[in-house]
Amino acid sequence: MVEPEERPSVAGQRLGAPESMGISTLEPGQRPPTMPPGRQVSIRVQMLDDTQEVFEVSQRAPGKVLFDLVCAHLNLIEGDYFGLEFQDQRKMTVWLDLLKPTLKQIRRPKNTILRFVVKFFPPDHSQLLEELTRYLFALQIKHDLACGRLTCNESSAALLVSHIVQSEIGDFDEVQCKQHLLNNKYIPEQDALMDKIIEYHRKHVGQTPAESDYQLLEIARRLEMYGVRLYPAKDREGTKLSLAVAHSGVLVFQGHTKINAFNWSKVRKLSFKRKRFLIKLRPDLNQSNCQDTLEFMMGSRDCCKVFWKICVEYHAFFRLFEEPKPKPKPVLFTRGSSFRFSGRTQRQVIDYVKDSEFKKVPFERSPQHSESPSAGQVMVNGQKQSLSLGQSPDRRQPSPLTSPLLTDAGFVRTDDEDEVRRKRFPTDKAYFIAKELLTTERTYLKDLEVITSFQKSVGKDEAMPDSLRNLIFANFEPVYKFHETFLNDVEQRLAQWEGRSNAHIKGDYQRVGDVMLKNIQGLKLLTAHLQKHSEALLELERTCRSSRRLEGLCRDFELQKVCYLPLNIFFLRPLHRLMHYKQILERLCKHYPPTHDDFRDSRAALADISEMVVQLHGTLIKMENFQKLLELKKDLTGVDDLAIPGREFIRLGCLSKLSGKGLQQRMFFLFNDVLMYTSRGMTASNQFKVNGQLPMYGMTIRESEDEWGVPHSFTLFGQRQSVVVAASSESEMEKWVEDIKMAIELADKCNGSSAEILSSSFTDSKSPEESSADQESEDDLSASRTSLERQTPHRGNTTVHVCWHRNTSVSMVDFSVALENQLSGNLLRKFKNSNGWQKLWVVFTNFSLFFYKTHQDEFPLASLPLLGYSITVPSESENIHKDYVFKLHFKSHVYYFRSESEYSFERYSTNTNLILNKMVYL
Repeated sequence: MVEPEERPSVAGQRLGAPESMGISTLEPGQRPPTMPPGRQVSIRVQMLDDTQEVFEVSQRAPGKVLFDLVCAHLNLIEGDYFGLEFQDQRKMTVWLDLLKPTLKQIRRPKNTILRFVVKFFPPDHSQLLEELTRYLFALQIKHDLACGRLTCNESSAALLVSHIVQSEIGDFDEVQCKQHLLNNKYIPEQDALMDKIIEYHRKHVGQTPAESDYQLLEIARRLEMYGVRLYPAKDREGTKLSLAVAHSGVLVFQGHTKINAFNWSKVRKLSFKRKRFLIKLRPDLNQSNCQDTLEFMMGSRDCCKVFWKICVEYHAFFRLFEEPKPKPKPVLFTRGSSFRFSGRTQRQVIDYVKDSEFKKVPFERSPQHSESPSAGQVMVNGQKQSLSLGQSPDRRQPSPLTSPLLTDAGFVRTDDEDEVRRKRFPTDKAYFIAKELLTTERTYLKDLEVITSFQKSVGKDEAMPDSLRNLIFANFEPVYKFHETFLNDVEQRLAQWEGRSNAHIKGDYQRVGDVMLKNIQGLKLLTAHLQKHSEALLELERTCRSSRRLEGLCRDFELQKVCYLPLNIFFLRPLHRLMHYKQILERLCKHYPPTHDDFRDSRAALADISEMVVQLHGTLIKMENFQKLLELKKDLTGVDDLAIPGREFIRLGCLSKLSGKGLQQRMFFLFNDVLMYTSRGMTASNQFKVNGQLPMYGMTIRESEDEWGVPHSFTLFGQRQSVVVAASSESEMEKWVEDIKMAIELADKCNGSSAEILSSSFTDSKSPEESSADQESEDDLSASRTSLERQTPHRGNTTVHVCWHRNTSVSMVDFSVALENQLSGNLLRKFKNSNGWQKLWVVFTNFSLFFYKTHQDEFPLASLPLLGYSITVPSESENIHKDYVFKLHFKSHVYYFRSESEYSFERYSTNTNLILNKMVYL
């Protein structure tokens, strides 16, 4: 690990922390433990000051090793108050377990960002003995205020913000204070409280940053929502409530009002059974009719378990004198969870710091903040490291501001030409971010037109009920009209920004945050329509089940060239677009300094869109699963009720099944309750016929390469039969084994949260001939100049068929990432053996590149499925002497693509790597 003085974090610089404090918080007085042997894996951690660090840990290392590295990097003694949280495979926010291997908990470390945050909130901040700890707590309070988690009245909010401002800019200066508040949004309704904040700030003259942090915590700890994380629940009568845990016990909230509290001294036992969270109370001798056990219903068993575990940890941290000892392993049977609190208790932390030689080490806060890593660099344990993928093919590092325009033929630029180009065309990175907004908005509007076209062509038929017709029209038409105006606003702004004669002159038009803020505020008014889109998809499916004619009309429409993706994906596009806006605004805010004219509007727009994403994200996750089940129904035959309530799709892909005839290629479909294996049928639609189903309940799995002499093989032991399968590579085997083990664990709760969306069981009674006519085609676009002129058989490149041909697999997580990360824009394309470059409009979504001549085209000319492909930069021997070129290759198929700027190059490279599970940090 790189020594801390190489690049201290913002917190470390502010406090001037010495190197000698780099100790482990879990092993007092010792350095971080020796790294276990094995392959090193990069883990990204986002700190409380929003910087990101990358830590290298062994793939076998427990979570404790990673947590120790983070605390040592921060020079943090009282690290036990903090934790690392992340979103697991079910999109639930969970804490990293310090005892379990990190990679057993984080399924996709390259796609996961852990957040270092406060975990245990003590009742009195004076119990925090180190200034650094109080500073980090102050950052947490600042974050909770900004995101609306810490609610309070206007006076308290203004007072809290005034102390934050005093800590950041020092003594009151009216002009500086106003400008700082304009550039930074600390609370949602800050503008209305501006005068009150300034009034309070005026009174803090002479107060040091450390004193401001202390006062901030003093005010915050008295608020009812201090340190509270709400977990949705219902009581026995079905009343919506929220549960929370604090140092004192378990709390019950209705909205943001605390209505009950169960002190630890009154609680005899906490437990959960499926969705039910149970609180067993000690008998009250003064009340004869006191209820012994309280029951709350939560969203799923996983929700119960997550809340139960944090309750166990809170109780142990604040109530016990020392870390609980592990339970002895039972000889025969296990009962209950083996989970326990790991780490020092609060009493042990206080005693250690009081007795430590590091007590009261003086700190000097410095106002300078460290530079953020530039594009093409990543912080690894505090050290900047460059990435080769961001370099041009000749290994030169081009300026991030230069932007060669796409032309049909390349040229060598002279210094004079560079100066002319700099004056004629925009060079700010914000311009390219805004241009990405424009290009993806064009594609998004085209996707909405697919629903509009569907409404016009199918909606007129009497087979569609009026209720469904009205549901689709009433909730998609307003969204389409709104985005027409939004696109027009963005186009006008970019046209002003790109003005040939004055693009080098700064002006009010060289910004986009104000355009996004105005339109996102308008989009918030359409939230009710967005919520109805999932209902429209559900109702369409129900109606198709009862009307063969409508089902046929939908199938015919899906065969049209304009419907380049499965029809039901377009119903989810408005929810996916919210994710795109959030990503664009995050990049914009990261690029702008706080003093930039556009920073305030961009940050306000980000806050608004983040609120919408949080509100609708749960619906999106459920509907993505439902959509995938509907899509798989079209590729499978010989199975009924695929989309049953509670079923969740996990992974699909190729495995070789061992039989008396040897290894035979089979397509496997893994769900949370069953594993199906299929063979490709010989019907006209090339569906996959289900040959067998293995229930996940009671299944065990064992690697069996030595037993059968087959590389990458493992055996699945079911209750009725056993199956030996082999993957195409070690990495594929690891993915399958990991997901199957997870499915086995989930088998006893397969009727959980999905039942809320899959509210009725759809019976798959179609014959193979009545299913959509999916043509089998790898659609690789052979390496010839006329490939784009060859029209692709529609839906011949479905993900299932591509996985079959490429002998690979994809998971539900991969599908979500592929749909929530989309790019559009012009690229130059060159085949392996051709000389010229062809300019195309390219849409990157759903694991594929779709090629158009221009963005006005109604349908793609061809497509290139990318599963199985690798992305690199051309080598010197390939003689591609152009900037911003990336190479896609699979076996003998090679394609070169040239982007217009370094920003565009990095976006395509990063997104492609992300979706192909080879993430690089740019």
